Amino acid sequence: MSLVKPDSVPTQTFDWGMIKWFVTPEVTPGAGMTFGEVILLPGEGHTRHNHPAAEEILYVLSGNGQQMVDDNPPYRVGPGDTIYVPTGIYHSTVNDGWEPLRLIAIYNPGGPERDLEGLPDFREVPAGTHARLARE
Repeated sequence: MSLVKPDSVPTQTFDWGMIKWFVTPEVTPGAGMTFGEVILLPGEGHTRHNHPAAEEILYVLSGNGQQMVDDNPPYRVGPGDTIYVPTGIYHSTVNDGWEPLRLIAIYNPGGPERDLEGLPDFREVPAGTHARLARE
């Protein structure tokens, strides 16, 4: 069993927020799934996308937003809510509040987190370095 401290992993940053992946099959020996924390900035979101080979679970730690799953009308989410996204289903999460929307994200099996590295606004902040939230 491994202990992962937040400062021991890099932070992925995007125009819409940031992610820290604490457990991934690529980095964590024996892991088959991915576990991380996502922060969506106010007014921002992770637009419509899917994971063709993985299911996803999102758990809202704090903040409020709109969640869309399977191209159905978005619904309101807030602290304590859990969202299950089946394999291959399109979904999006948008922060419609004034504070950061903090989520736990789990992929099973792991791997979709690597797709984010190909986005044009992807930047990685090295482990032990603090990423800054953007503001206008």
